[in-house]
Amino acid sequence: MENNYNSVPLYKAVLSLKNEIEAEKFFKDVCTPGELQDLNERWLVAQMLSDGASYRQVNELTGISTTTVGRVARFLHEEENQGYKLVLERLKKKKKFAARLAKIKQLIKFKRKQV
Repeated sequence: MENNYNSVPLYKAVLSLKNEIEAEKFFKDVCTPGELQDLNERWLVAQMLSDGASYRQVNELTGISTTTVGRVARFLHEEENQGYKLVLERLKKKKKFAARLAKIKQLIKFKRKQV
C-alpha cells in the first residue's frame, strides 16, 4: 500500500512530546489498542534480539509470532532505515551514562561521609 500522506507533520508532533506521560496520551489518541500492542511487541522484539535472544527464545518467552520476530529482525539487521538500531544504541548509551552518573553520586556521598 502506497503512502500518499506527508509523514513529516506526524514526526514533528512526536518530537514535540516532552515525556512518557505525554507520549502515552498522544499514542492512545492516535493508535487503536491493537496498533499500540503491535508497536509495543515490535519494540520488545527489537530489544530482545539486540540483547542476543534467538527468534525461538523471543517467541517462547513472549508468544509473539515468529513472523513478527522475523520481520523485526529483517529491519534490525538488513534494511537501510536502521531506525531500530539508532534508538537502541542511543538508549544503551543513555543507560550507561546514567549508571556511571549513579556511581559518581555514590562515590561523592561516600567521600562526604568520610570528611
